[in-house]
Amino acid sequence: MLILRAVLCGCGAMAKGWLKAIAANRDLHSAIRIVGLVDVNPEAARALAADFDIGDALIGSDLDAVLAETTPDILFDIVVPAARRNVVATGLRHGCHVLSEKPMAISLQAGRELIRLADEAGKLHAVVQNRRFISGVRRIRRFIESGAIGEVTGIHADFFIGAHFGGFREEMDNVLLLDMAIHTFDAARFIADKKPLAVYCHENNPRGSWYQHGAAATAIFELSDDVTFTYRGSWCAEGANTSWESEWRIVATRGTLLWDGAENFRAHKVAGSDGFLRELSPIEVPEPADPRETHGHASVIADFVAAIHTGQKPETASNDNINSLAMVFAAIESARTRQRVTI
Repeated sequence: MLILRAVLCGCGAMAKGWLKAIAANRDLHSAIRIVGLVDVNPEAARALAADFDIGDALIGSDLDAVLAETTPDILFDIVVPAARRNVVATGLRHGCHVLSEKPMAISLQAGRELIRLADEAGKLHAVVQNRRFISGVRRIRRFIESGAIGEVTGIHADFFIGAHFGGFREEMDNVLLLDMAIHTFDAARFIADKKPLAVYCHENNPRGSWYQHGAAATAIFELSDDVTFTYRGSWCAEGANTSWESEWRIVATRGTLLWDGAENFRAHKVAGSDGFLRELSPIEVPEPADPRETHGHASVIADFVAAIHTGQKPETASNDNINSLAMVFAAIESARTRQRVTI
């Protein structure tokens, strides 16, 4: 298989997760060669190169110049959201396929522009929605597709974590919705395999919050085929953390599935036809159909690399992922206006 040359732009903490995923996966490690590292602080790029033994990579602070000199196949975009538009546009202009950190853009208009630029360049642009590439989410999707508990009518997710990041997140507006909730929104959209139609959202910054704005939110989404998705979340909820993947309740016409966001699944279907509360029987939740799709960052990157080689659309292509981004911005608009917002 042809080795793909890649430049990584944005050498902060997130970049380490990407490079660890590549280094730990034998196929990715042999398929990708990092030829350039770019950061506004070149020392950060040099430190990253030293940590991952890629000292032969070109180091620079000027993305345009590094791309021109290295002529890579791929640009890994791991910059802060405000810088994403220019980074992606630069990569596409140099003929790169681009894989971006989430969120794909700081507005829907900017997201649509990136989709247009990728189409015009004839290159792939996809987003690292790594949390749909985990075992639990894949198991739920397979379980629902099996019809074991009938047709889904409601999906409910709870996310409560007291997360003390420090840094830029604590100064962001709409921090929970914009920086974290998209993972749960995207997973719900994938699990349900439905189109988001509208949302009502209440957002607040609870007393005691160490964030500047929007550390908590409650949202009700209307999905196609009369499916409801509810989200309750907080990043300043101390005392009983949920999983980072949220806790889930999937309600269907003949039963319910519970997932704690970690290893615990419980599923029951109606087994009797009499009584005020019907008799239930437990159901096993099958393992993922393809274990290769359960390794988070590595699975997203592998899917992207495979798409480059085959010409197929990656699962998290920007022209699909914008639907998850639209859920975020609609929730933010609903919270601002205190009105139901269509998506």
